[in-house]
Amino acid sequence: MSAISMILVVLVAFLAGIEGILDEFEFHQPLVACTLIGLVTGNFTAGIVLGGTLQMIALGWANIGAAVSPDAALASVASAIILVLGGQGVKGVPAAIAVAVPLAVAGLFLTMVVRTLAVPIVHAMDAAAEQGNIRKLEVWHILAICMQGIRIAIPAAALLFIPAKTVAGFLNSMPAWLTDGMAIGGGLVVAVGYALVINMMATKEVWPFFVLGFVVAAITQLTLIAIGAIGVALALIYLNLEKMGGSSNGGGGNNTGDPLGEILNDY
Repeated sequence: MSAISMILVVLVAFLAGIEGILDEFEFHQPLVACTLIGLVTGNFTAGIVLGGTLQMIALGWANIGAAVSPDAALASVASAIILVLGGQGVKGVPAAIAVAVPLAVAGLFLTMVVRTLAVPIVHAMDAAAEQGNIRKLEVWHILAICMQGIRIAIPAAALLFIPAKTVAGFLNSMPAWLTDGMAIGGGLVVAVGYALVINMMATKEVWPFFVLGFVVAAITQLTLIAIGAIGVALALIYLNLEKMGGSSNGGGGNNTGDPLGEILNDY
């Protein structure tokens, strides 16, 4: 791996660590982080496959009260680096996922350490706010956020200095029952992720589109671009129908402005 690629990988890891707290640009999401690392290292396809698989697993991770979910940022970055160093391409995705899950749990310890170190920073920010020193307040704020980025950047940089042969040997030495078991377990968690997405998005208006999506996905002759084009076309049709329903709403009756919703209500 070239020096430029290593610098870019550390930069992606730094941004992923920051976004794990900010949640603004979503760099910490597996689909984004793994894809970016695959892009800067010349393993774009493997990065997308790994990111997409981990993303469906991470959909089931959520903070509940004081219980913090596994660290998606460290899992994404570290597993992507291990996949790249292993040199197995897409075939190494199951092994990378097997490594990603323990790393996600280990990331909880790192974030606990960083959050503990952030406590005196919060007190310093309170003192700066009482003094009316906005500049000092901003500096402390940026420093606290950068600590979260360093939390991921340091392990990523350490992984980059491990010889590729060592990583490849480690991945090849993993027994089949472990990699296959993690792949099966990851598939089960993916089903949970799909269920969470459907539970959040499913309404009477969008259920027909879910049905059409599953049917169209079974047509193997269609490419992803074709399926995407069909989705865009359906979205445009829905928006036009919604506008037509809204424009005729002034005529009275039980028109709610959503033709598809009214049809479903009739049934």
